[in-house]
This record gives sequence, C-alpha cells and structure tokens, in this order.
Amino acid sequence: MKKVWLPLLMTGILCLIPYIGVQYAGLGYLFAIIIPCASLVILIAGFAIRMVNWLIRPVPFRIPTTCGQEKSLDWIKQDKLESPSHFWEAIARVLGEVLFFRSLFRNTKAELYAGPKLVYGSTKWLWLGGMVFHWSMLIIVLRHSKFFFSTVPPFADFLDNADRFFDILLPAFYMTDALVLAALSFLIVRRLRDLKLRLISLPTDFFPLFLILAIVLAGMSMRYVTKINVLPVHDQILTLMDYSFVLSGEIGVLFYVHLFLVCVLAVYFPFSKLVHAGGIFLSPTRNLCNNSRAKRHVNPWNPDIKFKSYAEYEDTYRDKMKKAGLPVEKE
Repeated sequence: MKKVWLPLLMTGILCLIPYIGVQYAGLGYLFAIIIPCASLVILIAGFAIRMVNWLIRPVPFRIPTTCGQEKSLDWIKQDKLESPSHFWEAIARVLGEVLFFRSLFRNTKAELYAGPKLVYGSTKWLWLGGMVFHWSMLIIVLRHSKFFFSTVPPFADFLDNADRFFDILLPAFYMTDALVLAALSFLIVRRLRDLKLRLISLPTDFFPLFLILAIVLAGMSMRYVTKINVLPVHDQILTLMDYSFVLSGEIGVLFYVHLFLVCVLAVYFPFSKLVHAGGIFLSPTRNLCNNSRAKRHVNPWNPDIKFKSYAEYEDTYRDKMKKAGLPVEKE
C-alpha cells in the first residue's frame, strides 16, 4: 500500500542522505554542527508556539470526561480521581494518564461477528505496547543525557546500571533496546494486520514509527555491530554545549545517520501528532475539575439578555392573554 511504502521509502532516503553526504561529499560539519543546531531551534520554537496557541484558547465550560461519581452530597462518596473537584485531584488524574495510560487501560474494542453479533473486547495489548514503548524511550533518552555532562550524573549512572542488569555480553546489552524494538514492531504490525485500523491509518501514522525504528536500529548497530568510539561523540556534544562550533574528531558515518534521523524527528515533532506529549497536559477533558454543581460557569461569549419579570411580561401581553382566556393578576 502507498500509505505504508511511501513513509518507509522516505525513511530509507533520509538514512542515505547523511551517509552519502559524509562518506562521499565530506559534509561532516553540516551534519554534525549546522543541522543539529537548526533542528534544536525549530524544536523549541515550534513546540513553544503550539503550546502557547493551546494555552490562549479560552475554555469557559467544564468539559472533563469522567467515569466516576461527582462531588455532591456529603453522604455520597466521590470518586476523586475519576471526577476531580479540586486542582490537586485534577493534577493527579493527568499524571495517571501521562505515566500509566489509565484511560487506554480501560479502552475496549468492538467487533461485528456473524449473526450479526456485536462483541466488545479488551485492548490490554495496545496498552502494554504503548507503556513499554513510551517508558523505554524515556529511559533511553535519560541514559543519553550523560553525553551532555562532563561527568556522568547520578541518575544517568543509575539508569545505565539498572538497564543492563543482564550483563552477559560485551558491550553490555540494554534491556530497553530490546523492549523498544519489540514495542515498535508490535505497533507497526498492529496497524498492518487490523483491517479497520489499516483503513483509517495515514502515511503520517506510519512515518514516525518507521523513523523512530530507524533511529533505534542505527543506535543499536553503533553499539553492538560497528562499535564506534563514544569518546569523540562525547567531546563533540560538550564542544557544542560550550558554544564552540568546531568538529572535535573523527566519528563513524553511522553516527551521522543516527544523529540526522534524530534531527529529522526533532523538526517533525512540533508539527505532527507527536506533540501530544505536551498537549496532554493542556487537554481540558483531563485537566479541568468537575465542579459544575459547586460553581456556575458562564460562557463569556453569550450575548447579554434582558430578562423580564412576570409582572413586566403580563403588562406587555395582558390584552392577548385575556383574549386567549388565560388568567391575569391585574385586570
């Protein structure tokens, strides 16, 4: 299908661009200095623009999605996490979504079988795949933060040691490498095998999966196959951190492929569906308190309406009310 092969072809072309540029055109400075700096600026500026754009959107009404008892009478037990009435309860609910995908855990799928018969089923595998992917990516990113410091910070050292608990290879094999590869494979195969999901999927749904998969494979190849020297990589990053835009040493071409794909992902991030990583914190269906009974919320865009009292209403329509046989207070 075009929606699958086109993003896959684009990912392959993106892998070839730095390989040819560095190996045959000698454009190491472009791919090691200029493109990473430009992509970082685009990432920060694009992400900030998207967040500000969402922040300035007024939300006059309470529209949180709830699946629990709202705060009501004292003798009715409130579900504080599913129907928060205070700020900190809403924060806890958002964190539950971000860290544990609580709504996805309760998600169900509907399938129509012969009969016809509508059957609802669990989607726990999707929840598990999403959890494994996001948590593995988070740990990998935090592990890579050690390259931005002259001395390895304690949290990065702890994650590094915990991640390679099964230290049976040389170099040590990271568990998150296998987990993120398995999760990505599951998410891609799921979109290809499910007919309904494949029908509604777009090229923009497959491209980030293929791009991240290429980044992971390039990183794993550098560690377990070609085994490049990380010292020049560390020196190059520290040089950029010191605002010194010079090449620090010779680095394998596979590193430039890996770095370029990361830069493409950084540029693509703010303008794609991936920006939900920040948007989840600004979603009014999640971060608002469900306090409609305790507080009246008025739409500021509603036009001002002058309400009439019954006496004024009767003064205006008294004659017509008499003709219609309706009782009036004043004759």
